[in-house]
Amino acid sequence: MSLLERPTKIYFASDFHLGVPDYESSLAREKRIVRWLDEIKRDATEIFLVGDIFDFWFEYKRAIPKGFVRLQGKIAEITDSGIPVHVFTGNHDMWIFDYLPKELGVQLYREPIIREWNGKKFYIGHGDGLGPGDKGYKFLKKVFASRFCQWLFARLHPNFGIWLADLSSRKSRSVTGSADEKFLGEENEWLAIYAKEYLRKEHIDYFVFGHRHLPIQLEIGKHSTYFNLGEWINYNTFLVFNGQECTLNVWD
Repeated sequence: MSLLERPTKIYFASDFHLGVPDYESSLAREKRIVRWLDEIKRDATEIFLVGDIFDFWFEYKRAIPKGFVRLQGKIAEITDSGIPVHVFTGNHDMWIFDYLPKELGVQLYREPIIREWNGKKFYIGHGDGLGPGDKGYKFLKKVFASRFCQWLFARLHPNFGIWLADLSSRKSRSVTGSADEKFLGEENEWLAIYAKEYLRKEHIDYFVFGHRHLPIQLEIGKHSTYFNLGEWINYNTFLVFNGQECTLNVWD
């Protein structure tokens, strides 16, 4: 069956966080993700990787973080076959620039997008910085997104810069601990709150976010559902749209 003859089948996953907590477990996770991609490429019409693919990523002018070659090669193979792969930057890998689009052929997004298939409208984004509260992070995001900040970080030698970023990520995890594993209740889930507020100005059938690290499916309005994609350290969850409805699945 050619790509043009395939029925609609859209896949979404996020928060692979490759690089943590150590080389061995990250490599095992990467191989697991590659096996999943090998499976879904058989019938996928599009694939969305919705942020935090890497636990840290910064592209120096002539260097990138080493590793992750299996995933990069698989993505390039998929895009070369004609299947579009869409990559969103997350809060851990917002410093992806032109390397992945140029070398792997992906389409890169820094902000949420709206797409429509078969009359179903999707709002897709990583989710960081959306919703109420978290003013400290929203300020830091603006700082990290500034060209001046990126220029300053690029002045650091890659050995020191990547070590510093890894240290910062580990400290952040030690502070948050297992908080991401707890469902806060519909009235306190800030991405669900954001989605409900957005529905006041425009109907969306499916809100698809990452970042939260917990697989979530919530009916938030008439014919509107909020999905969080979870992560691949503990859950191995992904979303698939078959042209009529969305289902949240676990890849084993």
